[in-house]
Amino acid sequence: MHYLDFEKDLEQLDKRLDELKHPFDEESSLSTVNNSEINLIENQIRLKVEEIYSNLDGWKKTKVARHENRPKAEFYISSIFENFQPISGDRNFGEDEAVITGFAKINGESVLVIGQEKGNDTQSRIKRNFGMMRPEGYRKCIRLMKLAENYNIPVITLIDTPGAYPGKGAEERGQAEAIAQSINCCLSLKVPIISIVIGEGGSGGAIALATSNKILMLEHSIYSVISPEGCASILWKDATKSKDAAEAMHLTAQDLHKYNIIDDILEEPKGGAHRNAELMSKDIKKNISKYIEFYKSKSSKEILEERTEKFKNVGYNIPADVISFDHISQFNIKNNFKQHWKKLSIVGSVILLIVILLFF
Repeated sequence: MHYLDFEKDLEQLDKRLDELKHPFDEESSLSTVNNSEINLIENQIRLKVEEIYSNLDGWKKTKVARHENRPKAEFYISSIFENFQPISGDRNFGEDEAVITGFAKINGESVLVIGQEKGNDTQSRIKRNFGMMRPEGYRKCIRLMKLAENYNIPVITLIDTPGAYPGKGAEERGQAEAIAQSINCCLSLKVPIISIVIGEGGSGGAIALATSNKILMLEHSIYSVISPEGCASILWKDATKSKDAAEAMHLTAQDLHKYNIIDDILEEPKGGAHRNAELMSKDIKKNISKYIEFYKSKSSKEILEERTEKFKNVGYNIPADVISFDHISQFNIKNNFKQHWKKLSIVGSVILLIVILLFF
């Protein structure tokens, strides 16, 4: 088990508990178990977990969302769905391993499953490109979403990506266009789309598959237009200010639910989904089934209109101080703008002078 920097006390307690459960007496070659002390340590662990996880700020939640032991899409697909039949390729360029797609059943209902997959170890993370999709990945998803629509099959997307892949090859193959087409496809589908942010929901790479009827987030997941590090690098030219950026960006499930950007928060097991993946999987399955049942009584027109209205109304109830220029002036945007404007003004004046000398 990997421990985050704010879980050091918890790590010591877990190690002590493991020692108590697996003792070894070298002299007698016999194991003895101290049940009373085990109970005491287990109670201390419960209290420590509640203490830590009841006071997570935006930056700590970001770390939990990225936890290397956090259950990924591949795990949820295998534990939630039955008869999963993977489908590969965009029939244009190739296969994108960063997204797992295919048809499956859940409680006897057919669904299309799309899961962004980061990988669990070095080899699988390289194979999956750390969950960063390329254009062919989005085109594969578009192809399958249209196929699902033809057969009136609901679409389930599991979101977990730091963002779309920004590499040269991806840009050459039309990354921005592929993301835009994926968003457009989601908006136009006449079948319900249910999205669950299981870890990171990063930028257009996430919203390309989360323009849905219902967007659910796990309690300690994040969803934002950019990573805290990227935000801090742009605003301060200093990635070490990521914690401040995470707080100002309102990227937590709790903030996004408050502003009606997402529809529901799925409570995680104490200590995060990585401490009880099976329990988390059961809760996700229950919620997916609930919404599939809900949309059975809706017509395709109602489903489409609901999704359209949902995104037309995003942002209307966000307080002005959250999105105002004054609120984010702490990032020195105004000062940075003034500095750049001065530079631009000087450059512009020089260019204008040259033009005048050349032509007049």
